[in-house]
Amino acid sequence: METFLIKAAQLILAFAILVIIHEFGHFIFARIFGVKVEKFYIFFNPWTSLVKWKPGKYFGFLKKKKYLNGTTPATENTPKADGKKHFWSDTEYGIGWLPLGGYCKISGMIDESMDREQMKQPPKDWEFRSKPAWQRLLIMVAGVLFNFLLAILIYAGITWWWGDDYVPYRESKGLIKYSQTAQKYGFRDGDMPLEADGKEVDGRDDLYDICSARRVKVLRAGNDTVTIDLPQNFILELENSAENDPRGISFMEMDIPVVVHSIASASTKQAGLREGDEMIAINDTAFRGAREFLPRLEGRANQTIDLTVVRKNAAGAPDTITIPLKLDENSKIGFQLENDLRKLYNVKTVKYGLLESIPVGISKGAGKMKDYVGSLKYVFTKEGAKSVGGFGAIGNMFPESWNWFAFWNIAAFLSVALAFMNILPIPALDGGHVLFLLYEVIFRRKPSEKFLERAQIFGMILLLGLLIYANGMDIVRFFVK
Repeated sequence: METFLIKAAQLILAFAILVIIHEFGHFIFARIFGVKVEKFYIFFNPWTSLVKWKPGKYFGFLKKKKYLNGTTPATENTPKADGKKHFWSDTEYGIGWLPLGGYCKISGMIDESMDREQMKQPPKDWEFRSKPAWQRLLIMVAGVLFNFLLAILIYAGITWWWGDDYVPYRESKGLIKYSQTAQKYGFRDGDMPLEADGKEVDGRDDLYDICSARRVKVLRAGNDTVTIDLPQNFILELENSAENDPRGISFMEMDIPVVVHSIASASTKQAGLREGDEMIAINDTAFRGAREFLPRLEGRANQTIDLTVVRKNAAGAPDTITIPLKLDENSKIGFQLENDLRKLYNVKTVKYGLLESIPVGISKGAGKMKDYVGSLKYVFTKEGAKSVGGFGAIGNMFPESWNWFAFWNIAAFLSVALAFMNILPIPALDGGHVLFLLYEVIFRRKPSEKFLERAQIFGMILLLGLLIYANGMDIVRFFVK
């Protein structure tokens, strides 16, 4: 129970931060352009709210100032005598009880509030629908932009506070894998680069040096030093063949040991597999790393395998154990791989100054976005659809004990994922609104409000269905034995 509460607390905190930043992006751009934001809520609040506050109304933090027409900031966003408007105090702020997202209710916009009565009134100059298309476009893109900027900021902060970890080639445990093209010129899986054209390399930002070198020295199994001569156009050949590599490796990639981070399947836990176990063989056939392990499971649906693992005993010494384990209908074991390099390798840490960490954060944020987008193609496969998860799967990403380094790394990744998912051209998401605004910009006319209403309803139904499916899969994986 304690483990569950710790994971849930991390999930809710991370989700709250991402929602606040996302909605703040919409809020700040709306107010910059003079659009009234009626509500700003963390989490949804159907029927009731946990907390709500409006400046000058609920708690009296600001005095009510009457306008010339007798209204107040708490009732209507009407220009004062000097023509200015309140930036913050015309919005109701609150925390909902349903942690599935958050929202800004922007005046004069067809959104999840489906406020048809407001849309029947004549447009006001402070409403969303009264603003030029380019301003409305920026308001809608702002949430996605702020989430991506948040990810960059977090990665920069991690780099500045904890430093940047890397695994020296000599600590790779023989798990460096090479592309087909690299192997054609003499590289072998497990080779540890030592020198590139006489310059020492150790795994820190030296991949280009190796690819562009004419002579590379590597340490091969058995402590043999091997020199590999490369052609002048080697780097160009790598680029041209990268997309067609059977294992998806552009040149070289450090694999990871198959270590259990967490177990999602009840039957797997009952079979005796534990967190921290390192898998090394299936049916007495050894493998090295996740890239060799995963293909060994294919085609074994509902079969029982003998899984050999290495487990530390009470004295900290390694024991080799064989566990009979039945795979599920998708040839899966039902566990998550450990991907924290600090737990898998002897890593080195490079420290950066505050300004030096910023370009590192940008590079990591862009890299995570590229990796995430690339991985989505697997979601549309049969097995990918069955592996989709909801809040349970996301919660399992967090460690069992509170770890700020892991927390911020996961939060940054989720911020990247949220940014991309929200920009998808699906009605009810930011990307749907952006799509209709681009239509307006290109064709010089707005889609009808009736069409926008129907599209919003369709999008909400679609998203609700996906939400139910994803979380339903979590439940199925938890109970299926």
